[in-house]
Amino acid sequence: MTTRVSAKLPGFRGRPAAALAAWALAAPWVGAADPPPPSVYSRTQAPGAAVPVPAGAEDATAQAERIVSSALATISGAESITLKFRQKVRIGDRVLVGTGRYVQAGRGEEQRFRYDSTLTCDTESFEVTEVCDGLFCWLHRDFGEEPERLERIDVRRIRGRLAELGAPDAADGAAYLGGLQRSLRLLRHWMRFTRATPGDLDGQPVWIVEGKWPPENLALILPDLKERIIGPDGVRPAELPDGVPWEARLWIGRGDLLLRRVEWLAVPGVRPVDDLPPEPIAVLDLHDIEVGGSVDATAFFYQPATEGLIDITEMQVQGLGLMR
Repeated sequence: MTTRVSAKLPGFRGRPAAALAAWALAAPWVGAADPPPPSVYSRTQAPGAAVPVPAGAEDATAQAERIVSSALATISGAESITLKFRQKVRIGDRVLVGTGRYVQAGRGEEQRFRYDSTLTCDTESFEVTEVCDGLFCWLHRDFGEEPERLERIDVRRIRGRLAELGAPDAADGAAYLGGLQRSLRLLRHWMRFTRATPGDLDGQPVWIVEGKWPPENLALILPDLKERIIGPDGVRPAELPDGVPWEARLWIGRGDLLLRRVEWLAVPGVRPVDDLPPEPIAVLDLHDIEVGGSVDATAFFYQPATEGLIDITEMQVQGLGLMR
């Protein structure tokens, strides 16, 4: 497994695993491990197709995985998509809030994207920009007092390696580069979704899909707790380090399969802590979503100063593994 957690937000220092609670919020880079067991969703889903899932038509885990897979396909297969998001993260006694936007256009090798995110806490600000212009993926981090970091990935080499590995989405590779697709694909890669419940979000009918860590994946993230995690009794939510989520919830539109909210749940507080029910410690709300509209191509034009530029292509190619 290759893991690179760039975010050193308040409360994360010295505990890189805690950054997992903010995958989509601070956009850390976490490389995929060896492929996990095949998904229970084995049918081919046409990009963007909204397929209703009748209650009781399939077992709960298959239904949940199918909905999540279809929601990711809706994003990756869209001719264009623009959205804004609000975000909040709680780690220890610190609360970070922020906003951002995501723009994507084109399919296959023509796909481009731009992801901009800002989180603030007290007097500090943490900014992330990820832009894929078709030739390179640019990753810029500005985390308060930390030195700014600018990295670059050669998109063609990533696509070539994905083709060698037999990835079905090798033509675009966005889920292996950055942006919203990568954050959501990593969430699906590491967790298993086991239940989908009909619900309502701001007057819109949604599926509330719940996911948790398989023990073997959680043990990779928290090797110090491996014996407890894979033991017969498992590990309790309160035993995870503060900031590491116990489970995730995705709120997905029932009619259009568009993702509208992501929640990460855990038992917050300085350890040791009482065995309390997990509660949201990070929330990502997507809004003003437009699919298929016109997109200004200048959004994908990114020409930063090259001083301090780090080309991480070789590292990413060597560590690349398929995600489910």
